[in-house]
This record gives sequence, C-alpha cells and structure tokens, in this order.
Amino acid sequence: ARCDNLKTGSHESRSMDTTIQAAAARLVRRLKEGNHTLTLAESCTGGLLASTLTDIAGASSWFKKSYITYANEAKIQELGVESEALESRGAVSAKVAIQMAKGALEKADADFAISVTGIAGPTNEGSSKPVGTVYVGIASRQWANAIRTQIGGTRAENKSGFVYFALLTAMRCWDEAMERVEERQKEALSAIEEARRMEAEREAERERRDQEAREHAPWQDEAWSEDDDAAEIGNEVEWVDGEE
Repeated sequence: ARCDNLKTGSHESRSMDTTIQAAAARLVRRLKEGNHTLTLAESCTGGLLASTLTDIAGASSWFKKSYITYANEAKIQELGVESEALESRGAVSAKVAIQMAKGALEKADADFAISVTGIAGPTNEGSSKPVGTVYVGIASRQWANAIRTQIGGTRAENKSGFVYFALLTAMRCWDEAMERVEERQKEALSAIEEARRMEAEREAERERRDQEAREHAPWQDEAWSEDDDAAEIGNEVEWVDGEE
C-alpha cells in the first residue's frame, strides 16, 4: 500500500486530523462492542498513536498500556524482539513489527496489540529503506500480521500518516479476522449438522434392518397357543403305575 503527498496547508492538516480522529473512533467502537482491550508498541511515532486513541473519553476501560521503544535495545529488553531479527531484517521490517506487537500483547495481557516501526525522516539514517516507509504489526492471541506502506511528507506529516495507516490496518486485520472466525463457526455448525444427519440415517437404517429381521424370523410362521401346547404335551405323556 502507498499513501502519497500529504498536504501541508492548515486546512489540509485539520482535515487530516479529523480523518484520523474518525478512524480512531471506529477502532474504539470495535473494541468496546467486543469488550476487548488494546496495547501499543510504538517506535517512529513516539507515542502519537497512544495519544490519538486516549484522546477518546473512557479509554481506561479498553486501553491497557503503551510501550515507546525507540532504540533497538529497548525493543529487545521491553518487548522481547530478537536481536537476530534486528540485525538481519532491520528495525523497520515485518518480522520486527510482528515481534513488537506480540511482545506488547504478552506483557500487557491484552486482547489486541498494534505496533508501529518506520522511518519518519527527514533522513533514513543509513537504512536501505526510503523515508516514509512504515510497518504496522497487529497481534491477537490467535494470529499476528504486519502490513507495509510508504508515504511522502515531512517528518510530522509522516508520523501522522503512520498513525492513520496503523488505525486503518488494525481495522482491516480486525475485520478479516472476524470474517475468518465467522467462517470457522459456519464450518463447525455445518459439520455438526452433517454428523447429526448421518447419525439419523444410520439410526433409520438400523431400524429398517431390525424391522426386516422381525418380519422374517422363523418363529413368526409358527402360530401357537398355550392351550394347544398343553394338549400336545398331554398326548405324549403316558402315566404308568409301577411296582417295586
């Protein structure tokens, strides 16, 4: 994904702020509806994402805590990011973004975590990645993902753009996860219904076989009564008086 040319004028800036606030409100609505909690791990945004979300009243009911791990050492010590990942992929990478999110999730004992790691500018400080590159990580107890984009602007504009992208990414991942959950629930219900149908068919087949067995049993063709049986037995018995 790519978001280009964030405007610098005051009108455009206010419009962007309003857009970010609206996105934050939509994300918070999802959290509150599901009674979920959130934690954050920020690097390049320096706490701006946390500030944006906690500007919404009542944040204490769903916001756990935020980690601002700007230096690599902080990412390792606070969030458990692997030094190998930082050395091989760099701090601005999908792997590090995911590890940041998962580390924050575990430490805060939250339901969801968002991480942000990127290059706000004005220089890339020796990185091979261009200014404006950002990775946003999203993690839950069941899944984790990271999505990349690149935007163009000043350092302040990039930080705001990163926050907006993080909010959009979180909602996108959230919606996709909910769709997967609903799909799995539908599959589970279908499997239960199919198992019940098969069991009903097996029960009907057992009943049919039992009925056939009853109808064709040999003793069914031999009618008898207690009186007939007694008479027959009496004819076969001969009483003889014997002598000692």
